[in-house]
Amino acid sequence: MLKPTRSWPTRHWPARAGGAVLLAATLLAPAAPVQAQAIMVLPGQTSTIRLSNHDINHVVCEGGEIEDVRFSAEKAIAVEKAGSDAWIKFLVKEVDDTGAVTRSYVTTPSEFFVACNGAIYTLYSEPSDIPAQTVTLTPGRVQRAKANADLLGPLVEEERAVSITLAMLQDRLPASFAEVAPASGTLTLTGLPGTRLTERRRVAVEGAGLSASEYLVSPDAPVTLDERSFLDRNLGTNIIAVTLDRLALKAGETGRLVVIRRGEAQ
Repeated sequence: MLKPTRSWPTRHWPARAGGAVLLAATLLAPAAPVQAQAIMVLPGQTSTIRLSNHDINHVVCEGGEIEDVRFSAEKAIAVEKAGSDAWIKFLVKEVDDTGAVTRSYVTTPSEFFVACNGAIYTLYSEPSDIPAQTVTLTPGRVQRAKANADLLGPLVEEERAVSITLAMLQDRLPASFAEVAPASGTLTLTGLPGTRLTERRRVAVEGAGLSASEYLVSPDAPVTLDERSFLDRNLGTNIIAVTLDRLALKAGETGRLVVIRRGEAQ
């Protein structure tokens, strides 16, 4: 059964004939995942969110574990946490008046203070008649910079470039890499006429002083590429590494190019 975390004393709600009972749902039967709505929040600010007042809401610490969840023990709330996950349930009040059972649901807002990745996330929740919600605690700039420093700090610059390139090509980006909006449209380099480049993805590696872009390379005719041809200012200044997933492309084929640069904001 759901129960308050050890952070606050437990308040018991005994059942009795003709009285009120607060009902908690079991964790073994959460709301259907297809109904869950995704919410992203950052640390260091108060995030006003709507949570379900009848289903189990899910909180996820991205890239780490939930160390603690604090809330008012005087309110009809049950919380359980394990690893990177926590579940929040607003308890339903059931009144049995000589066989006539009525239920009432929580509508009073509550605050939750969630410790995740060394940061505090403040959630001002408004219980509502909506499906279960999934709240993702997204790392802030400070947390991302620390995680990147831990990940890449022991490596020399060349090894950092290789690590970032592999993460891009394998589509396994660490949560600490910040997604940046890619440039729109296509680009043609002077030395590669007839070959179009489209930026698919761009990331800033905060704390490491690096950024990276992945481009899709599409030639109009068969071509054998040379990675040195992409050391072009149109792809950014301070380029330190260029990698193609393949050098030979036929007309209509698409290759992948990863460019690593010094500087996070390029």
